[in-house]
Amino acid sequence: MTDTTDQAVPGPPPAADEVTTLLGALERQRATFAWKCAGLDDAGLRAVVGASAVTLGGLLKHLAFVEDYKFGTMLRGKDLPAPWDTVDWERTPDHPWSSAADDSAGTLYALWHQAVLRSRESVAEALAEKGLDARTVYGHGDDPEDALSLRRLLTDIVEEYARHNGHADLIRESVDGLVGEDPPAAVFPYEKPAARE
Repeated sequence: MTDTTDQAVPGPPPAADEVTTLLGALERQRATFAWKCAGLDDAGLRAVVGASAVTLGGLLKHLAFVEDYKFGTMLRGKDLPAPWDTVDWERTPDHPWSSAADDSAGTLYALWHQAVLRSRESVAEALAEKGLDARTVYGHGDDPEDALSLRRLLTDIVEEYARHNGHADLIRESVDGLVGEDPPAAVFPYEKPAARE
């Protein structure tokens, strides 16, 4: 893992094309999520707030699954990688949430980080082939017209992160008082992607 603490936090530029704006928005959400989860031990990732059972560890594992499923399986038609490939989804449909407490902080950080790297690769491949008009190949019925465009999929993922960043804000504040809207710098396990050519 490279040290990224001195890198600027990504985000959409003030005025750019649609791809750069969407990817910038997603990377800002990922960076914010990484900041809210960064530097915690197992106990910190298992902390809850009030009556909710949501933990930062559960969020890390859930978002790792979302990254792999949405960008790998739905967008590119790839089989789910480990650890998702051995889950009995019918018996444990909430697997990412319910199993996160069994994983160490290092395992959860690595799981999410690797899923983000795979997602970036899948998105880059789809953009190179068909741009934002690329369509999902799995997960939306038999009618090809029901397939989501990459544009829509990216918008959905930005929304997913934004919702869970709200959860992460509350949980992290309860753990050690960390508050704020934007990370001061890129933080582990987030790594700034390479510039688009």
